[in-house]
Amino acid sequence: MGALNGIRVLDLSRLLPGPFCSTILADHGASVIVVEAPRFRERSVIGSVPMVRRNKRHLALNLREEAGREIFMSLAANSDVVLEAFRPGVVCDLGVDYGAVQQINPKIIYCSLSGYGQTGPLSGKAVHDLNCVAYAGILDLFRESSGTPVKPGVPLAGLTGSLYAAIGILLALVSRQATGKGQFIDTSMCDGLVSFLALPLSALGNGSLLTDGKGSVHRPPVPYYRAYRTMDNRYITVGALEGHLWEHFC
Repeated sequence: MGALNGIRVLDLSRLLPGPFCSTILADHGASVIVVEAPRFRERSVIGSVPMVRRNKRHLALNLREEAGREIFMSLAANSDVVLEAFRPGVVCDLGVDYGAVQQINPKIIYCSLSGYGQTGPLSGKAVHDLNCVAYAGILDLFRESSGTPVKPGVPLAGLTGSLYAAIGILLALVSRQATGKGQFIDTSMCDGLVSFLALPLSALGNGSLLTDGKGSVHRPPVPYYRAYRTMDNRYITVGALEGHLWEHFC
């Protein structure tokens, strides 16, 4: 029995960020129902990431039709969490936004996960992972020797947003135990990435991070914390960050 046993989650999201979040909840016992439009069920868009389909049930609904909205609202009335990752404003157009759900279920925890958040000058912009990684300043720290930014091998923005959404939902569940009230959670993938700059920004402030005069930042190369190519054309990482460990290694 998981810690979230008895918690029902309606997941309106697709692709990776939202489904990764609901997978975390499902893995810990939550009952997750993925609400998909018929066209996505037929094309199996989410099926391209099978690792985020486990421990869930799936339901095809057309939320643009009254019958589909009625079924969704009947489920929402007896659910604990709604998770969506549309572009801001879409759930309002569909009639399944936080305000509409809260009217029938005041205890609902409603989490919206988007690239730049629900408000602000960029909120309505279409965005994918790499855009967020660049705008947050993370991409500036991953460069080839030529200076060209390198795309990270994993979708950092989507995974970061997923984790912050899961944390927000869990905190809201704890709060509801004390207050009896639900709440709205606005999770921005870009904001989450900015929080990951704690070390680089601190280093920039104390002078241990260099700038090239154009806004780009980089750490001076150090021998005790880097990857080395070996004679058999593989790589070994050295992580002797503390002075005594580097001395012992040498």
